[in-house]
Amino acid sequence: MAFHFLKRNFISPLLEFIHDSRATGVMILITTICSMLLSNSPVGSSYIGLLEYRIGHSHYLPHSLTHWINDGLMALFFFQAGMEIKREMLIGELASFKKSILPAMGALGGMLVPAALFTMLNLHSVYTNGWGIPMATDIAFSLGVASLLGKSVPLSLKIFLTALAIIDDLGAIVAIALFYTGTIQPFWLVTGLIIWVVLVIWNQRKLPFGIWNFIAGLLLWFCLYNSGIHATIAGVLFAITIPLQRLTHLEHALHHYINFLILPLFVLANTAIVIPDNTIELLSSGLSIGIIIGLFFGKPIGIVSFCWIAVQFKLGELAKNLNWKHMMGLGLLAAIGFTMSIFIALLAFPDPFSQTTSKMAVMAASLLAMLASVLWFRFTNRATPKSVRATEQDATLQS
Repeated sequence: MAFHFLKRNFISPLLEFIHDSRATGVMILITTICSMLLSNSPVGSSYIGLLEYRIGHSHYLPHSLTHWINDGLMALFFFQAGMEIKREMLIGELASFKKSILPAMGALGGMLVPAALFTMLNLHSVYTNGWGIPMATDIAFSLGVASLLGKSVPLSLKIFLTALAIIDDLGAIVAIALFYTGTIQPFWLVTGLIIWVVLVIWNQRKLPFGIWNFIAGLLLWFCLYNSGIHATIAGVLFAITIPLQRLTHLEHALHHYINFLILPLFVLANTAIVIPDNTIELLSSGLSIGIIIGLFFGKPIGIVSFCWIAVQFKLGELAKNLNWKHMMGLGLLAAIGFTMSIFIALLAFPDPFSQTTSKMAVMAASLLAMLASVLWFRFTNRATPKSVRATEQDATLQS
C-alpha cells in the first residue's frame, strides 16, 4: 500500500519530470536559485567553505571539491558533448554539406560576432582574455526553454538549434584547447597523445570495446590534467575513439547522470556568489557590458546575419516552415550561454573578482535572453494568422 502511494505520488511524477525535454533547463534554473540563496543566507560561509574543502593534497590531482567538479566530473559533460558531435557528423544533421552548412554558418556568426563585440568593448583593458565567454550556447538550457514554448517553436527550428549548438560546443572546445591552456608540460602531453593514438587505432581495427578502453580514458584525463591543457578536453578526445554502434547506448546511459547530477553540481559549485553591495557597478563595468552585449545582441545578430548571407549566396536554404522571424527567435535562444560561458570564464580569469563579475554578467545576459525569447515567440506566434500557423505545423510534422 505504501509502495503504491509512493509510486503514484512521488516516483511516477519524478520519472515523468526526468524524461521531459524541459527538465534540464528547469533543473539548472532551480539549482542556480538555490545556490544564490544559500550563498547569501546565514549559512553562506559554511556552504562556500564546503565547496572549497580540500580533498587530498596530491600535486597531480585536483584539490578542492569545486576543482574535482570542474576538472573531473565536467570531463563527462564534455565526453557527452563529444559523442553528440561525432554522432551528428557521422549520421545526423551534420552528416552532409547540404544539411550542415546553414547551422554551421549560424554557429560561426554566433561565435565571431559576440567575440568581436566583447573585444571592441574591452580592447585596451585587462579583460581582453574574456572574448570566449559570450561565444557559447547552453544547449540544454536553450532547448529546455524552446520545449517550454511548445508549438510556438516549430520542430524543425529545434532541430536547427540542436545542430547549431553542437557546432557551437565544438567551437568552444577548440577555443579552450588552443587559447585557454596553462603552461604546457611536454612529457604529460606526449604521453596523453600516445594513449589517445592507441585508442584511435584500437577503434579503427574494430577491436572489442570494454573496460580497458575506459581505463585508458582515465589515464588520458590524468595526463591532460597534468599537461597544462584543460583536463575536460580528454572527454572530447575519448569520445572520438568510441565506436559508432556504442555512441547511442553510452549517450543514453550517461544522459540522466550528466543532466541531473553533474550539471546541477557544476551550477551549485560555480554560482555560489555572495551578491555585493556594488552589484549595479559591477554589471556596468566593461567586462560585464562586453559579456551582456556579446551574448544578448551579438548571438542573434551573428546567427541571423551569417545564415542570411548563406541563403543569399545559395549555400543553403531555410526549411519550408521557417522564416526569418523564427531565426531571430532562435538567435535569442542561442544567447542563453550559461554552463559553457561560466566554464570559459573560470579559465579566462584566475582572480575571484573577475570570475564573480563574469558569472553575474553571464547569468544576467542568459536571463534577458530567456525572457526575450519567450516574449518573441509568444508575440510573433500571436501575430501570425491561424491558417498560416496550421500550415507551418503540418509542414513541421511532415518533416
